[in-house]
Amino acid sequence: MSETDIIMPAEEGERLPTVLRIGVDDIKEALISGTDDFWAMPTHVIFLALIYPIVGLLLAYAILGLDLMPLLYPLAAGFALIGPIAAIGLYELSRRREMGLDTSWRHAFDVVYSPSFRAVVTLGFLLFVLSAVWIITANEIYVANFGYHKFESIGAFADALFNTPEGRRVIVYGNVIGGLYAVLAFVVSVVSFPMLLDRHVSAAAAVATSLKVVAINPVPMACWAAIIAAGLIIGSLPFLVGLAIVMPVLGHASWHLYRRVVEPPRGPRPPYHPPEKGRRYAADFPASLFARPRDRER
Repeated sequence: MSETDIIMPAEEGERLPTVLRIGVDDIKEALISGTDDFWAMPTHVIFLALIYPIVGLLLAYAILGLDLMPLLYPLAAGFALIGPIAAIGLYELSRRREMGLDTSWRHAFDVVYSPSFRAVVTLGFLLFVLSAVWIITANEIYVANFGYHKFESIGAFADALFNTPEGRRVIVYGNVIGGLYAVLAFVVSVVSFPMLLDRHVSAAAAVATSLKVVAINPVPMACWAAIIAAGLIIGSLPFLVGLAIVMPVLGHASWHLYRRVVEPPRGPRPPYHPPEKGRRYAADFPASLFARPRDRER
């Protein structure tokens, strides 16, 4: 795979797959299939999903410890923007289960062997940049209204936020602008990551397909976005612990929604797996540590 595969077409004459029209019932069926995947692979998805609430709690602790309370909510919202990256292992498990392959937890990391892995990294980096820009924007909104004032407690900050004109402006502007960031992240990634796992395409093709999906199915996609937002809010309420259930279900459901809205690739979908390590001999040490797989087969 050439270096241009990351963003430019992965194959000469690359064409976007056909996007299908779906209804709200398809959203419901995707959620049912996602829940079924969750129950079929509970130990695996919990292992992966616990990363999300644990990191979230660590972020919350760091913010409180660094006296950055005003950024607690923006950081939580920004963390949601990169949710598709956190769920990529769940997409892989659903993909493998659909193909009748082994779904043990270690296969969630087989995405690194995907032909489109570099495109996955590129798209993930773009979401991280979007999240960082949102945090900077949220901080500017706060500074524009409160300056660099530091509150002594969460109660004092909450009182200023809800009972002063400056605080209400922060709430309104923050949620409106944050909503725009969320919409941008959603339309760019709604099917991008599952598509990159499912076939060898470029990041540009995956994003273009995602945009096309939203354009052709605005009402179902709006419903799906609302379900994701509601699920993340509900899962975040008990100190983010609920995300250990919400994230796996939404992640698996996202894979099944992709399969319903994007025409399947033609031909078989060969599984990707770690390359064979081959046999090593003590006499070859240390050169054997740096030998390529095909060199070891000789």
